[in-house]
Parts: sequence; C-alpha cells; structure tokens
Amino acid sequence: MDGRTFFNEFGKLVYQIDGAYEEYGKRCNVGSPNLLWILYALNDGARHSQKQICDDWAIPRSTANTIIKDLESKNYVALSQIKGERRELLVSLTARGKEYADGILGDLYEREREIFAGLKDPETLLLGLRELAAKSQMIAAKGDRT
Repeated sequence: MDGRTFFNEFGKLVYQIDGAYEEYGKRCNVGSPNLLWILYALNDGARHSQKQICDDWAIPRSTANTIIKDLESKNYVALSQIKGERRELLVSLTARGKEYADGILGDLYEREREIFAGLKDPETLLLGLRELAAKSQMIAAKGDRT
C-alpha cells in the first residue's frame, strides 16, 4: 500500500466514524455535532477551559463560544474564572447539565462499551492514532516541513 492509498482509506474511515456519531446526535435531537462533542468532553467530571475543549476536539473557538453560551443560558454549564487568567474561563456542567448530558450520552456510552469489548488491542490502536495525529499536524502547516 502506498501513502496516497493509506490516507484515502484512512479519510473514509474517519468520516464514517464521525458520521456515526453525527447520526447518533441527530437521533437524540442534538442540534450540532459540535454540541455532542462539547457535552462529551464536559461529561468526564472535570472542568475544562474553552480553549482546552477547542484544542482537544478541533472545534473553532467562535463555534464553541456560541454553544457554551447557549448551554449557560439554559443553566447546563457554569463558567468560572481561572486564577491568573483574564480572558479564559473554566466550563463545567451544572447538576442540570449533567442530567442533560447523561440523557443524551448514556446510550452512546453503552454502545461504545460494546464496541470496545470487541477490539483486539485498543492500546496499540490508540498509540498508532496518536502518532498519526501528531504527524498529521504538518498537513495543516502549509509549506512548513519542520
């Protein structure tokens, strides 16, 4: 297999996986795939900065800000100041937001558990994907080969 064939097949698989999550979100009446991923990120029990969510999930800052402001207006998330930071806020689910997220994500987590149970070597798979993700950053850096 050559590189072009690899990345062609890889791209299809990535979009098939992404499409499955998007379809799940649609069936749960989640307004956008980005909302699903933000809820997914926040539902781990930790507080995250908006910047961290954007960086980890490749969500544009303006998109994340719009979604988070909407979640805040519904009392699903709370924003709090990060000590020493003027512009960056921590985002965490409220009790109401946790209930909302669990209602959307509970069935998804169960489906993921079933899939995970059938994987032969998930650690090696993740290791390879992390390496590929890190190396793929050179695609975004047009003309920069370092």
